[in-house]
Amino acid sequence: MAASSVALLALCLLLLLLLLSGWKHRRRGRAAQHVVIVVLGDVGRSPRMQYHALSLARRGFAVSFLGFCNSKPHDELLQNDRIQIVKLMELQGLTVGPPVLRYGVKVVFQAVYLLWKLLWREPAAYIFLQNPPGLPSIAVCWFVGCLCGSKLVIDWHNYGYSIMGLVHGPKHPLVLLAKWYERFFGRLSHLNLCVTKAMREDLAENWHIKAVTVYDKPASFFKETPLDLQHELFMKLGRTYSPFRACSEPSGPAMERSAFTERDTRSGEVTRLCGRPALLVSSTSWTEDEDFSILLAALEKFEQQAFDGDSLPSLVCVITGKGPLKEHYSRLLDQKHFQHIQVCTPWLEAEDYPLLLGSADLGVCLHTSSSGLDLPMKVVDMFGCCLPVCAVNFKCLHELVKHGENGLVFEDAEALAAQLQVGVP
Repeated sequence: MAASSVALLALCLLLLLLLLSGWKHRRRGRAAQHVVIVVLGDVGRSPRMQYHALSLARRGFAVSFLGFCNSKPHDELLQNDRIQIVKLMELQGLTVGPPVLRYGVKVVFQAVYLLWKLLWREPAAYIFLQNPPGLPSIAVCWFVGCLCGSKLVIDWHNYGYSIMGLVHGPKHPLVLLAKWYERFFGRLSHLNLCVTKAMREDLAENWHIKAVTVYDKPASFFKETPLDLQHELFMKLGRTYSPFRACSEPSGPAMERSAFTERDTRSGEVTRLCGRPALLVSSTSWTEDEDFSILLAALEKFEQQAFDGDSLPSLVCVITGKGPLKEHYSRLLDQKHFQHIQVCTPWLEAEDYPLLLGSADLGVCLHTSSSGLDLPMKVVDMFGCCLPVCAVNFKCLHELVKHGENGLVFEDAEALAAQLQVGVP
């Protein structure tokens, strides 16, 4: 009985492979101009992959973009007829059983679900995959590529195992398994991109993977924000966040005022308020590779110096983004009783984020990289908006920020506090 069951299973698998082979050959002609992009994360928070999609669409490819749709992507992506966003379902809320079992169930679900989604799409010439997260997507995309004749391209933003190591520790069995998986299946790709020279060298030396460094560049909509658009943004944000609201009455009945600007509603002319607060922006994914205690300590030093009578402006500190540690740091912020500093933590629409960067006086980056081999794209965006940047130092930051040339680099809260005093107008 067992032998007949095994034979039946083998026959079913053989028939499935034959059907897939015929399906692949019948549809191969349509694959040449089709590319699939896979992000096992939020499409709206994957700017580099959004730029890949737009670039490929401009080159004449039809693009299927698979990912979670928790936040809105850029309008340019949504309005492009050559790009189709395919929503992936995210498995959440597993509370039964030990954490290892819950994680295993999630991985198996994601593998089967992603496999099904990819096989029901038109075959593609290339499958572009963002890593991390690569578990289980690298193996699934490689398998689909074998069936459909697609070439697998991995864009290495970081190492997934190193991010897991921040939570579980570098010697945890899950972390070691993830490292083996990433290294083994990463070698099966046809082409590899990465974000730094340091990562390219590490991939070559320790992983035997040949990659091409493609530095991030800011999209065209990251630029200085005209004063009239700044005012519109401040008025819009002021409806929800009090630091953007005017602290005094407008100078006349026809005037409209925010905390930073004032507009004459008759002529439309916008002016900056005299004595306005300085606007500091820091964007984050609220994860373990960004230590916001450094910024909190620097703000406390800034507050103390302003209280002691130093000639410093009041400060509005805007920290944007979503992530697992947001609630933790929000509670710490609530315990502060600043008099010269206001802090808010909004989640901005995709179109508002570049406007905010282009309106700010100073940008702060606290990204340190779990592997020490990737670069913060938020700094690239700040540079596009001509925003002065203070960035915490780590292994390969020099590939992007050069101290005293295009930004300032700090090691601790004391150094950041000193840079804030100089950097704010």
